[in-house]
Amino acid sequence: MAVRAAVLPAIGSPLEITGIDLPDPGPGQVRVRLAAAGVCHSDLSLSDGTMRVPVPAVLGHEGAGTVVAVGEGVTHVGPGDGVVLNWAPSCGTCHACSLGEVWLCANALNGAADVYARTTEGADLHPGLNVAAFAEETVVSASCVLPVPQGVPLTDAALLGCAVLTGYGAVHHSAQVRPGETVAVFGAGGVGLAALQAARIAGASKIVAVDVSAEKEELARAAGATDYVIASENTAREIRALTGKQGVDVAVECAGRAVSIRAAWDSTRRGGRTTVVGIGGKDQQVTFNALEIFHWGRTLAGCVYGNSNPAEDLPVLAEHVRAGRLDLSALVTERIALDGIPAAFDNMLAGKGGRALVVF
Repeated sequence: MAVRAAVLPAIGSPLEITGIDLPDPGPGQVRVRLAAAGVCHSDLSLSDGTMRVPVPAVLGHEGAGTVVAVGEGVTHVGPGDGVVLNWAPSCGTCHACSLGEVWLCANALNGAADVYARTTEGADLHPGLNVAAFAEETVVSASCVLPVPQGVPLTDAALLGCAVLTGYGAVHHSAQVRPGETVAVFGAGGVGLAALQAARIAGASKIVAVDVSAEKEELARAAGATDYVIASENTAREIRALTGKQGVDVAVECAGRAVSIRAAWDSTRRGGRTTVVGIGGKDQQVTFNALEIFHWGRTLAGCVYGNSNPAEDLPVLAEHVRAGRLDLSALVTERIALDGIPAAFDNMLAGKGGRALVVF
């Protein structure tokens, strides 16, 4: 069956909106009609080669939709069920999974190398980050779908698959922000806005948002920021001035750039925690000297997928949504059609806007 999709023909090439031939689900697979998909900076990192992806591929890893059909052996969802796509399903058997660190599963992305569909000319297509959400419909492994929590609109639920799990998890699981602590979030895109809301939910006393764009201040304050700083060479000094010259207890970096990682570290108080969520390229080198590591006693930690377990965290996030503590729609700066994805990529490259949501 032919459906429309955004295809990445080669690394560094523009996305092409075209028809693809999608098969029926085989054993252990699920076919999903997409309701919405988020345009995430990680998709840009795949398209430009920062992260590896077999090509040609259909990108998009943050989505939700309705089950159309299931293959043999699939019992946890059925036709008509609303589902959230999980781009990093854990295998349950590798070393990381045995330690309970399912976000580090060694086999989570094995499916990205599979051929899941074909172009109308017959060329093999791969599913970017397993789920290929930039399409009207997709076929995924049953492990890549989770039931949509009750009370969460299907289009909003798409954001749970990456931005919210990552931003919320960075604050609650990785940094473990405690009530009364001060927090700085670097980058006010979709993940950063989710982190700001998570810091507010955690009871942070002061929440500083940092971004290169003055246009994002209103979004950041609506998400929970008490202060807003335009990124510059003086960022760390400004944040220390806002916190009694101490620095914040926790800095969460969501941009993936060497300069912002270093600024987040410099903005953290002595003994504080710096959590890096953003995905940077190999060319983004961050340096520290041995004396400062000893003197400041800070903790610097990477954070993958918010150190989250989607199966356990989605019900928690849904409760926050139902209670009005977490506003998913506030993470979206524009709602677009499938044809608008290439332009949304251009905006990300230019540092404009926030998270675009593709509504099918």
